[in-house]
Amino acid sequence: MNEVALQGLGPFATTESQRLALTYFEEMKQSDNGWKLCADVIINNKYQDDHVKFFCLQVLEHFIKIKYPSASPEDTQTVKEILMSWLRMIAYANAEEKQFIRNKVAQLFSMVFVQEYLTQWPTFYQDLLQTLNLGPRVIDVFLRVLLAIDVEVVDRDIAHTPEETQRNTLLKDAMREQCVPALVDSWYQILETYENQNPELTCLCLEVIGAYISWIDIGLIANERFIERMLHHLTVDDLREASCDCFCEIISKGMDSNAKVELIESIGNVLQTAGVLPPKYDDDVDYLAKLANLINDMGCFLISSWQRLAKEGTVENTQSALLAIQGKLSFMFAFLGHEDDDVSLAVVDFAREYIGLLKHVGTAAVTTQFGMEDLLAVIMKKFEYEESYNFDSQGEDEVMFLDYRKQMMVLFGNLAKLNQELVMNGVHRLLETTLSQWQSLRFTEVELALTMFYSLGEAVPQVQGSQFSWKHDSVMHKCMVLLMESGVSGHSHWAVTLQYFETVARYEKFFTSSSRHIPAALSAFLDERGIRHSKDTVRSRCTYLFGRFVRQLKGHIASYAEDVLQRIQDLLTIEKRENGHQKLLTTDDQLFLYEAAGIVIISSSLPVERKQMLMNNLLATTIEKFRAMYAQMHAATDEAEQLSCAEVINHAIACASRSSKAFHTQMTMKQSGLLECYIEALEVFLCALETPYQHHLIHSAVRQFLHRMIVCLGDAILPYVPVAVDHLLKKGDVKDVHDFIPLINQIVSKFKKTIIPFLQEAFMPVLEHVFRVLSQPTDELDMQAKQDKDALQRSFFLFLQNLITNDVLEVISNQSPENFKQVLISVAQATVDLEDPVSQKTCFNILKRLAEVWGGKNGMPLFRDYTYEYVVPACFMAPMKTSFDLTDAQTVLALNEMSSVLKVVYSKEGTDFLQFLQQKYFPSKSLPPDTAQVRKISSNYIDRSWRVHCYTCALSS
Repeated sequence: MNEVALQGLGPFATTESQRLALTYFEEMKQSDNGWKLCADVIINNKYQDDHVKFFCLQVLEHFIKIKYPSASPEDTQTVKEILMSWLRMIAYANAEEKQFIRNKVAQLFSMVFVQEYLTQWPTFYQDLLQTLNLGPRVIDVFLRVLLAIDVEVVDRDIAHTPEETQRNTLLKDAMREQCVPALVDSWYQILETYENQNPELTCLCLEVIGAYISWIDIGLIANERFIERMLHHLTVDDLREASCDCFCEIISKGMDSNAKVELIESIGNVLQTAGVLPPKYDDDVDYLAKLANLINDMGCFLISSWQRLAKEGTVENTQSALLAIQGKLSFMFAFLGHEDDDVSLAVVDFAREYIGLLKHVGTAAVTTQFGMEDLLAVIMKKFEYEESYNFDSQGEDEVMFLDYRKQMMVLFGNLAKLNQELVMNGVHRLLETTLSQWQSLRFTEVELALTMFYSLGEAVPQVQGSQFSWKHDSVMHKCMVLLMESGVSGHSHWAVTLQYFETVARYEKFFTSSSRHIPAALSAFLDERGIRHSKDTVRSRCTYLFGRFVRQLKGHIASYAEDVLQRIQDLLTIEKRENGHQKLLTTDDQLFLYEAAGIVIISSSLPVERKQMLMNNLLATTIEKFRAMYAQMHAATDEAEQLSCAEVINHAIACASRSSKAFHTQMTMKQSGLLECYIEALEVFLCALETPYQHHLIHSAVRQFLHRMIVCLGDAILPYVPVAVDHLLKKGDVKDVHDFIPLINQIVSKFKKTIIPFLQEAFMPVLEHVFRVLSQPTDELDMQAKQDKDALQRSFFLFLQNLITNDVLEVISNQSPENFKQVLISVAQATVDLEDPVSQKTCFNILKRLAEVWGGKNGMPLFRDYTYEYVVPACFMAPMKTSFDLTDAQTVLALNEMSSVLKVVYSKEGTDFLQFLQQKYFPSKSLPPDTAQVRKISSNYIDRSWRVHCYTCALSS
């Protein structure tokens, strides 16, 4: 062995020594005698280093996996002797091998087994069984071999080829005939011998039994001697969890529904007789979780058996299954309500299936001491946070509890679908009891009551729908009145306060029928309970919820507009971030507040003049801050200071943009008399495009403002578009141009024909800028730069497609012939050169639409020449590229679009197209100019994408 290379196997090896070790490993795998050298190391125990041992076992594994099927009989016999010798060697070794070494050897046994058992090694199991008298070390490996064989032959989670599946079936059939009874006897002897002296070995044996029970005769295990032994294990702390798992595997055995019910009932009775059920619910939670999982499996399998029996129509058997289910409910309820969430979670599936069962049979058909009210009470109780829950810094335990809550929410929702009235009344009682004494209760209890009321919106979705009637005698109305009149919004714990606001915002339709509660809700949102709360989490969430609340109720809060604006006035002030100074609201929070302020102003019942004044004041805040920071940025010499000013400028413009969210169209802005306010702001903000400092940040904000103004100002924005476009393209890099194209697309879509004169002038500058940016060299290793260029290219073609879609082709056709041709050639070349099928499809779509409009003998002469010179060849060349992957769905769509191009050309050109193929294009590709073949092609494949592919493949060959 190469000692130097072996030094690279340890955990502290250097990079270079690891590289040498990997090279040596490859050499040993490829060498004809490498595996023999490694086998000698293993058998003679030449190295004590476990990493070297594992290295040698991996080399041997490679030989068995790759070379064993074609190896000589002498070599295969040598491998078998090596494995059996190692098994005997470990029995007398000074120290036990590490677990990962034992698992690897077990895997080697299983790999040889699947290749040899049916042919050359029929005594495989007999040979292994004869070694069990060598002691627990050998027994441990024997059991691991059985588990490895189960993974290789039985495990359904592993994908197998049809050949492997057939082989595995033959292996299992042979094992059933030849060795399974002997294996079962060995398992029993191991359990009996080692249950008191070697718990680890006993648990491993139980795991093997559980793995094999799925395909062997269940009578070999589900009998008196094994069940008694396993029941005894349930009384032993170290064995009971493994025994529970084994019982689960037994009842999971596939069988007839009646037999399944009988099996589960017999095991259940045995467990109850032995005192295992009902358990001591204060026992070890790990064991209880396993036992709960056993009850869960029992319940789920009983319900699935009942479903099959019900379909068969056997009343007596169906009733027996139903009675068996009823007998397990007490255990399910007890485990579901257990204080440990892992124990509770283990029976969630049973609970869910039980609720589903009740939907079919009705609650009257199940006679049990536990009703749906009890189930609802258990579910709601389990929603409650523990006192130790860390709301401020969520760790793993907190995340796990939130996931658990989601599972409980599923049960809550299912129960609500089963009996909506029951659930709503139960929540009302809980809310009524809690809110009447919330000051004296734990905060977790108060939060629970609010959460359950809030969750009704998900469990009973119609309560949030527009058709739901908030009648004064309805349960939901009563609950909301309780919430609004309780004063719980002033709770000292922020989790309760936040849940209050979440609930108010979710059920905002309540206020349309009970407007007297609106002032209380607004006050809570606007004072120290809401957006001025001491907890930043509450402040941030409340600003969002307040905006949502205002938008939904804008018609009902009109009379409170000035009061609301006055109370939030100081929060609308835009401040520059100072060293370490923590602002009350974040920039995102302030954006929500500006949006809400705009809605409040527009929806108010104030005179138009007053609305104009309020909106002017609102925008003035942003404009004044913009001007101050703009001047400060130009005066600053420090780049960090310039960046700080630019961030404030960006935020000021963003606030102005968000205030316009109150308007959906130009008409609403005109009707409000506020057009001039935003035009003035636009004129001010456009000045920012001239700055040489931090232009990425500032241009981004101006672009977003322009997007909004296109919606709100309508035609009034047109005089400002040329200036904006000119400045936005100056000094633009890849990202700038990419972000600019959606803006120009929006302008085209909004104004269409109106914007043609401007577009005709701006079109080529835009294209030249795009081409210049795309042509700039980039580092091949810079993946981000490549992705940015690809994104820009896609945006460019979408821009061309948008021009066609909005019927403004004059923008392209009125360009000079040279520019016109440059645009068209860029599209045709892209269909071939691009490796992005989505962009290819876009380009083919552009060509198709252009051919429909400009193609044909009476079409545009310049385009006709372009069709034959570029379009048709592109349709044949694109599928011949190696990157054109027809197994990809997007590529197939591109191919369909390509075939549509040829179909349109043929429909426009007729026989001229056929003559072009016959006389020019096919000969250029060294194909015979067969007219009949050309006609056959034109009639058969031009409109069938897969035929196009077949033909282009022929061209390629």
